[in-house]
Amino acid sequence: MNDQIHSGGSDHEHGALGDAEYAEFMELAAQEGFDPEDVEGAIGEAGHGPLPVLAVVGRPNVGKSTLVNRIIGRREAVVQDKPGVTRDRVSYEAEWAGRRFKVVDTGGWEQDVLGLDASVAAQAEYAIETADAVVFVVDSTVGATDTDEAVVKLLRRAKKPVVLCANKVDGQSGEADATALWSLGLGQPHPVSSLHGRGTGDMLDAVLEALPEAPAQSFGTAVGGPRRIALIGRPNVGKSSLLNKVANEDRVVVNELAGTTRDPVDELITLGGITWKFIDTAGIRRRVHLQEGADYYASLRTAAAVEKAEVAVILIDSSESISVQDQRIVTMAVEAGRAIVVAFNKWDTLDEERRYYLEREIETELAQVAWAPRVNVSALTGRHMEKLVPAIETALDGWETRVPTGRLNAFLGEIVASHPHPIRGGKQPRILFGTQAGTKPPRFVLFASGFLEHGYRRFVERRLREEFGFEGTPIHISVRVREKRGRNK
Repeated sequence: MNDQIHSGGSDHEHGALGDAEYAEFMELAAQEGFDPEDVEGAIGEAGHGPLPVLAVVGRPNVGKSTLVNRIIGRREAVVQDKPGVTRDRVSYEAEWAGRRFKVVDTGGWEQDVLGLDASVAAQAEYAIETADAVVFVVDSTVGATDTDEAVVKLLRRAKKPVVLCANKVDGQSGEADATALWSLGLGQPHPVSSLHGRGTGDMLDAVLEALPEAPAQSFGTAVGGPRRIALIGRPNVGKSSLLNKVANEDRVVVNELAGTTRDPVDELITLGGITWKFIDTAGIRRRVHLQEGADYYASLRTAAAVEKAEVAVILIDSSESISVQDQRIVTMAVEAGRAIVVAFNKWDTLDEERRYYLEREIETELAQVAWAPRVNVSALTGRHMEKLVPAIETALDGWETRVPTGRLNAFLGEIVASHPHPIRGGKQPRILFGTQAGTKPPRFVLFASGFLEHGYRRFVERRLREEFGFEGTPIHISVRVREKRGRNK
C-alpha cells in the first residue's frame, strides 16, 4: 500500500490531481449525475493554499467586531458596547464575490492597562505582522484622533495595502464626516454602517483589490528554508527552557514569573542533524475577567506564530491537571490546520499515582488529538529530547501525505459495503466517490447521494487514519450532496 501513498509531489493545475487522474475523476462525477462546475468548485475550495489575511484594526469601540460580523455574515465576534471585550479566537473565514479570505479581528485590548497609544500600537503591529491587507476602521462621527494618526504612521511604515473604513455613516448626512477623513492620507474613505450594512459591499470590493489571490495548493518541500516549529502552551510550562535545552545554550530569558516571554523569538537550531526554525511564543494566559493588555497581545502573537508555523509543538505541564486553557491551545492549533506534536514536560517529577491519573486525563481531555505523536520530556534535565525530532518528522509526514484518487475510492467502496450509513427518514445516504483535494493538512471532498451525519463523517475519518496513517495531522472532510434530479435514480 505504501507505494501508492506519497508525501509531496508536484503542483498541478487541478490542485492535487494530475491531468489523467482529473479527467477520470470528472468522468466518474458525470456518471453519478454531478454538475461539473459544482465538482470543480468543491475541489478548488478544498484544495486552495493558505488564504490571504485581512486584519481589521482601529481604536476601541469604533465598531471593529460589528464590521467583522458583517464581513463573515454571522454573529461570531463578541460585540458589546464597551471597549475591549473581544476575547480568544480572532480569525474567521469569509467570502466575497466568490473569493475566500481570512479575517482577523484585533479588538480586545485594555487601554487602561498599557495606555491607549501603547495598546493601539501593539494591535496595529500584530495586524502588520500577520496581514496581507488591513481595514483601518475610524469612527466618522468623532473624526480622526491623535491615536488614529499614530496608527496611520505604523501602517505607512509597514507598506501594506490599507482600506480606510469610515464607520457609523448611517445616512446621507454622515457622508460629509466620511469625506473629512481624506486628511489621513490613506486614500478614499469608504463610508460604511457596519451595524446596518450600508456601504460594506463597496468597501469589500476595495478589499478584494487590495488582497492577493489565494495561492494555489503546493506540494512537496516547504517553501523558504528550514521547517518552522511553533512552541506553544500556557505560561510557565517550560517553553523557553525547552528551547534553551534543544539549543544547548541560553537563547531565551527564563524566569519563574509566568509570562516573561512577550514576543515570539525565532531561533535556527540544529537538532538530529537537521536545522529547524523554532518559534518560542509567549504563553497564553487563562481567561480572566480583565486580561492584562500585555497578556492579551501575547495570545495574539501566539496565534500569529501558529499561522506562520508548519508544526505546533504543544507543551503541557504533566505535573498539573490538563486545563481548559490547554484544550483551547490545542483547538487553536487544530483549527489552524497545523501538524501537531504534544509534549508533556516535567515528566521526571511524576510519581506513579500522578502518571495513572494523567493517562486518564489524556484519554478524556485530549481525545480530539489522540492521533498526535506524544513525547514525555523534561526541559530541565533534557530527558527524552532525542524523541522530539522523530515525532516532528512523523507529524510532518502525515501532514503532507496524499492518497491517490483510485486508491481512495477503492477504500470508500469497502466502507460503504461493510458499514453503510444509517437509514434516516426512509433514505440511506451513500458516499458515491471522493478525492483528496489538498495536503498540509490533508483535505478530502466526498460526493454523496444525501446528507452524511456528523457521526458517520467521524467514522470515515477514523477509518482513513487506520488505513493510511495521517499521524500528527488534522484531517478536513467536506461533503457535497448530489442535487435532486428530475428522474429517479
